[in-house]
Amino acid sequence: MAKTLPAAEWTKRPTLDALVAALGKGNARWVGGAVRDTLLGAPVSDIDCATPLLPEEVIARLKDAGIRTVPTGLTHGTITALIEGGNVEITTLRHDVSTDGRRATVKFASDWKDDAARRDFTINALYADPDTLEIHDYFGGLADLEARRVRFIGDARERIREDHLRILRYFRFQARFGADLDAKAEEACSELAETLKALSRERVGWELLNLLRLPDPGSTVQRMYELGVLQVVLPESGKRELAKLTALIEAERRTNTAPDGLRRLAAVLPALPNIAISVGKRLRLSRQQCGRLACAAERNEQDQADPRALAYRHGMESAVDRLLMTNTDLSTFEGWDIPEFPLKGGAIIQHGIKPGPQIARILSEIEDQWIAEGFPEEARVSAILESKLAQE
Repeated sequence: MAKTLPAAEWTKRPTLDALVAALGKGNARWVGGAVRDTLLGAPVSDIDCATPLLPEEVIARLKDAGIRTVPTGLTHGTITALIEGGNVEITTLRHDVSTDGRRATVKFASDWKDDAARRDFTINALYADPDTLEIHDYFGGLADLEARRVRFIGDARERIREDHLRILRYFRFQARFGADLDAKAEEACSELAETLKALSRERVGWELLNLLRLPDPGSTVQRMYELGVLQVVLPESGKRELAKLTALIEAERRTNTAPDGLRRLAAVLPALPNIAISVGKRLRLSRQQCGRLACAAERNEQDQADPRALAYRHGMESAVDRLLMTNTDLSTFEGWDIPEFPLKGGAIIQHGIKPGPQIARILSEIEDQWIAEGFPEEARVSAILESKLAQE
């Protein structure tokens, strides 16, 4: 008996029915993450559609149906349909003509199995008929999904040579779905790990952060290290840093703090700001992200003495990073918001102090005392000001 996709909420969207009708009977199948995650009972965010129609025909048919499109990747056969409830990427069936490990030259195809054969893992090559919800499985993806097995389609080395990023994707999917690591996949990933150096740093950084933000990637990251994969993309990380990642994940659980990929990246780096910034730049992270990595690298045991002062000076996000990495309780933040310093330079000038560097110095000294006293009310700040001015 054919396996069918559960009738999840997203499958009942009227806008998707209109999209399928516009493409024509037999010309559309849902594919990839939406099918996989629905079978697992997981939330679905993105919906991908495969079709034997050429991109120009897809655009024309959707236009006739009043559906707007964006040519997001015409050379690879992808257009995006802009519809209510969430856009849908529609890609023409294809197979690879040539690849260099970073990009592929494709040829459009008409056979669904040809399209499935060029995908990375069996669990990502499941197609569902939008009308009947029947699942089309060409490479044993259903059995692998049931067994929580992440397996390359065909020869793992060939799949990786087509796209080197599949090494990191394998470990990300393994951390999310897998039960046991696949020996053949491990061998291929270890053997071809050096090919990751040919990839753009942005792609590597994106995959690393997505892996690290999963609920519990610790054992997978440890295995990446044992196989020599982690050292290629994060040579700064070692056994000591991996132990810190394990401790951080446990601290997040204990404090009911949501997983954070950037915080965990900071944990697997040495606690040295210059290294943190260097890695952030190498992975093409934003200036804000690099700054957060550097701040986390400055963590020390003194952070535990006054967590609220830490949050005031560096922001709540960075304070939580540092406190969790020093195994500090976060209960002091419950029901507390970072206050605003209630004194401005104008108040000091009104007391007869001329504008200039002296104003900034006095403000800074009063602010330091205000923080040390636990952020007292404005009346106390005024008293501190009077006392300070009396000493000038």
